[in-house]
Amino acid sequence: MASKQTDSKNPGCDRLGLELEMKKLELNNITKYFGEQPVLEGLNLEVYEGELLSVLGSSGVGKSTLIRILAGFESIDGGEIYLDGNLIASKESEAPAEKRGITFVPQAASLFPHLTVRENIGFGIDKHDTERVNELLRLIQMQDFADRMPENLSGGQQQRVSLARALAPRPKLILLDEPFSALDPELRDQLRNDVRRVIKADGATALLVTHDQEEALSMADRVAVIRGGVIAQVGDPMEIYSAPADVGVATFLGDSVIITGRVENGKIVTDLGKLNALNNVTEGSIGRVAIRPENFYLQPNPKAESFVVGRTFFGHDAVLEVQTPKLRIRARSNGPFAPEIGMPVTVWVRGSVNFYADGAQVS
Repeated sequence: MASKQTDSKNPGCDRLGLELEMKKLELNNITKYFGEQPVLEGLNLEVYEGELLSVLGSSGVGKSTLIRILAGFESIDGGEIYLDGNLIASKESEAPAEKRGITFVPQAASLFPHLTVRENIGFGIDKHDTERVNELLRLIQMQDFADRMPENLSGGQQQRVSLARALAPRPKLILLDEPFSALDPELRDQLRNDVRRVIKADGATALLVTHDQEEALSMADRVAVIRGGVIAQVGDPMEIYSAPADVGVATFLGDSVIITGRVENGKIVTDLGKLNALNNVTEGSIGRVAIRPENFYLQPNPKAESFVVGRTFFGHDAVLEVQTPKLRIRARSNGPFAPEIGMPVTVWVRGSVNFYADGAQVS
């Protein structure tokens, strides 16, 4: 029977029911330099059979380098990469890109302009395997476009064809390099859903790299936050968002109100009152608390000492700036019922919060 496994190399990575042989991709202590500049510094990561994992990070943290290394476009300066238990890259040896069983979906669809949709999908497989091509046309819901040329497709349709072409040879792993960045915003949500549906329906294993937090959280089974050339935290989207490993991850993954606090009698004493901690805390510790704007509850109260001083309306919700006696916060509220500017409110923090001790203690 499978047992619970925790990867100590990847903070926040906690998998249930995974046997060792279920690992599809394993990166051990990957190091990469450009000149004397380190880009990846001892990076560790695992991808499991049939999952869609997103590597999320800001510009310049090593995302593109990582995906190019996996695809076989760049060599590594240290560490090892295993695919299906087989070594495909180390400092001493590199399997050629075409021998790895890995396919690549770039930012732009990059279809062959002289081939039809059907011909593009079937380009890398036996030309007689029409059943596989027809299967993928059904999966991407483009049966009626099979004989069209790429120039007659929308950007979203082209990207779906690019995905089908990558899936066609039944690769061991699919790499997606920010595949929605070139699309209009209104197309992205639908295409994200389409891409996830197709990958899951085909039983593929995929690694997506992106700088878009919403994209990573909405699509992936697990999210790996990359920072400074290493993985800062790995976990399912809910875990990553609600229990960030540190203040840096918390602020990167979305708006957070950061306030100082100290632990007294098991509670965190802050300028917003005594709060409950989600994580384990040490009596006397001082540190910071990260609170999501949606975790604030604002109750209109004519006797309150806090006031709404700013209001940005988005329809479904509103972002409010509230001046409390000691600090200013940003809170999210139900749009149509959000308090107006100037309204006195009592500020409550819903639920528990994440506390990050700074190592100091008070007596």
